Amino acid sequence: MSDTTNPATNPATIPAAILDALKLADPSWRAPLQAGLEAMMRATPGYLPALAQDDYLPTGGRLFAAFALPLEQVRYVLVGEGPYPRPESATGVCFMDGAVGALWSDTGLSKPVNRATSLRNFMKMLLVADGRLSVDDTGGAALAPIAKAAGTDGSIALLSELQDNLLAEGFLLLNASLVFRKHVAPIADARAWVPFQQAVFAALAGCAVKPTLVLWGKIAEQLKKVPETAGFPQIHAEHPYNLSFIGHEGMQRLFGPMHLLRRR
Repeated sequence: MSDTTNPATNPATIPAAILDALKLADPSWRAPLQAGLEAMMRATPGYLPALAQDDYLPTGGRLFAAFALPLEQVRYVLVGEGPYPRPESATGVCFMDGAVGALWSDTGLSKPVNRATSLRNFMKMLLVADGRLSVDDTGGAALAPIAKAAGTDGSIALLSELQDNLLAEGFLLLNASLVFRKHVAPIADARAWVPFQQAVFAALAGCAVKPTLVLWGKIAEQLKKVPETAGFPQIHAEHPYNLSFIGHEGMQRLFGPMHLLRRR
């Protein structure tokens, strides 16, 4: 229970705009997320009030959009670094670029996918894991026949369908820092959100099945230092903006059986 007599821990001191964003979270997450915000207020009392007055991504009240999946349904926590640094791309859900609609073009991956380097490499890794692409040949010529067949072979066509498939597998698509600001180093914002992440993982630790943490990149790996994550199974990989991610055998073993690029 929070201490309502101390202004530093009083939920009323959390800016209204921040609290209002909790509406996009599933009801099962509301109490843990508010506890995380209260912990942030105790750790750095000025951070959230300053953030509420600043320009940050994602916009549109989507700060907690990642928590749409009910708490007890979470089986994996995919942790990215932070929101995309573009308003049209930052959705509040890690690695789901809002500027991407169609996944395929006539000649391979769509232009928006190719511009979103991490998503492009993630898709190529999924195709390798699915046995449809060779890790030694992931260029346009190899992708063209896959794209041509996508309309008739049961492949998904839209990024929203990929997100739906990830949710169906129980993925919480979380960023280490929930915000991006042009004038603040991502690692600085990520540190400020650590007390919030502690509350998230404390809630997940109470679930009947502890989810597996899937950590991509150095900022995400900082969560290994958070005590609340100690009892969780963990899988690590380089950030997907690295080409080497396509050939990561651990990621292929994890995602291959899920067939995320197949329509369900």
